[in-house]
Amino acid sequence: MKHLLRRHPIPLRTHFAHSLVLTYAFPADVLRPLLTPGLELDTYTAGGQEYGFAAVALVDLRALRPPFAPRVLGTDQLMTGYRVFTRLRTPGGRTMRGLRILRSDTSSRVLALGGNVLTRYHYQLARLGCRLTDDRLEFAVRTRDASADLLVAADLRGAAALPEGSPFATERDARRFAGPLPYTFEYEPRDDSVTVVKAYRTHWAPRQVAVDVRRLTFFEHGAFAGTRPLLANAFHVAGVDYGWHAGVRHRTDGSRI
Repeated sequence: MKHLLRRHPIPLRTHFAHSLVLTYAFPADVLRPLLTPGLELDTYTAGGQEYGFAAVALVDLRALRPPFAPRVLGTDQLMTGYRVFTRLRTPGGRTMRGLRILRSDTSSRVLALGGNVLTRYHYQLARLGCRLTDDRLEFAVRTRDASADLLVAADLRGAAALPEGSPFATERDARRFAGPLPYTFEYEPRDDSVTVVKAYRTHWAPRQVAVDVRRLTFFEHGAFAGTRPLLANAFHVAGVDYGWHAGVRHRTDGSRI
């Protein structure tokens, strides 16, 4: 019965006061083992090297709630998420671009419990902080075992160039991997299905910003141990209404169930 609940059955809506997404490039072979059946790695080739991408999303959420609930009943939360850029193809030839979520962090016990009951977003408890001083936006995350500690500051004064060493040839290329994408995908091993969650949002105009990443431990463990993450882009957006529909089940070949 528990697996039936974890298919994102409840739609949600919120307001992004701030969303900062750091996208890191890895050799494609580093990320492919992290995918589940039905998913393909979304890649970009530069200089003869095929790259895959993992994003670190830091979000200041306001009034998170089901769409039918009044705003006053919503909760304000800081959250972080680690995702891999992926694709799911359908039998009709359509390609859905989305994210495979590796981990989520929140300081709310209620949200962590509810999130792990109703989704496969892998919530963990952590201490999170966010501070905006003039045009400097800072996020700090401290986890119990230091497995996903994070300290980053973004300069919001104006649009910035791509990070030094980014594999992207242009900002237009980089924007395709700016996240969040229209879909998230979660695999259900019990019946070999994929839960697809579609997002919706108001005007979305992310800006490339300069960031100072002082600490980021998630990429030091597991499949990432020994790798050299390459910061490929860093985009910021603010003041956006955002939401997620209830999950829809697909087979691993992309067809609807």
